[in-house]
Amino acid sequence: LQAMSDSEEDWLALRPQEPSPSQCCGSGCKPCIYDVYEKELAQWERAKAMRDKSLLMGKKEQSNNSELNPDTFTAFSVSSVEQLTEDTYQYKFELPGNSSLRLSLGQHIVLRGVVNGLEVQRAYTPISPRNAEGYFEVLIKCYEAGLMSQYIKTWKRGDVVFWRGPFGGFPYQPNKHGELLMLASGTGLAPMIPILQSITDDEEDETFVTLVGCFSTFDKIYLKPLLQDLARFWNIRIFYVLSQETSLEKLPWSYQENTYTGRLNEDLMKTIVNSCRRKPFVLICGSSAFNEDITRYLKAAGIEENSRFVF
Repeated sequence: LQAMSDSEEDWLALRPQEPSPSQCCGSGCKPCIYDVYEKELAQWERAKAMRDKSLLMGKKEQSNNSELNPDTFTAFSVSSVEQLTEDTYQYKFELPGNSSLRLSLGQHIVLRGVVNGLEVQRAYTPISPRNAEGYFEVLIKCYEAGLMSQYIKTWKRGDVVFWRGPFGGFPYQPNKHGELLMLASGTGLAPMIPILQSITDDEEDETFVTLVGCFSTFDKIYLKPLLQDLARFWNIRIFYVLSQETSLEKLPWSYQENTYTGRLNEDLMKTIVNSCRRKPFVLICGSSAFNEDITRYLKAAGIEENSRFVF
């Protein structure tokens, strides 16, 4: 058998690598990492058939110009790390000059990390205001056994990390819905914040909002000062459901009247839906188990499928 020619080996070395399952964040990104791979593979096959390597030159794995891109990863530098609860952190990233990420509401971006030689990708939603200039912020919960969490926990100021996007989002339009009912579990709060801020920043937007934040304990509620500020607006109500608190007596009095203990269940959902000032359009973000439960409770409360959006 004739040994493979050098050029054949060269071509094989240039063949794009198929992503491993850990590299897909599972958030339905368009393009997904697999779409990018298919595109690069087709480009490689075309170049190989024509024996023309210059056709591969357009292939960019990552970029350093701090311009977010859905196809390639871009380097951003960590400018601050703030611990919010025992396992949740708020990270701030630098943007050059006074540029902005220009995300539409509730869009997420995908982070790439390498842990023990394994590449992992996960989706996160920036919580900074849409018009924030020179920076963006992301809320991240770190899990004890999470692969990506092990990588994130090492971050310190000045570290460079890679993001691509944006993806998804909720096509929000001012005054389109009479009332938005936002149901968020833990860091599911993230996509709700920019939407809330865009409503309170726009004097012409008279949409009512009822936000229900589900956390295990009072200490685990993120971004309390920001949420307290938002709750001062005439059209914003915020409720908390704390699954592991047994009594409201230890809570600050300002939280007692808008907090429920136990889990968000069908009865509580009906109470909340009935208390809405108008028929609500519902936004949901949490774990898949949370989203499934909520969808069931909403159905029982008479909210049809076309009146809800799951992040």
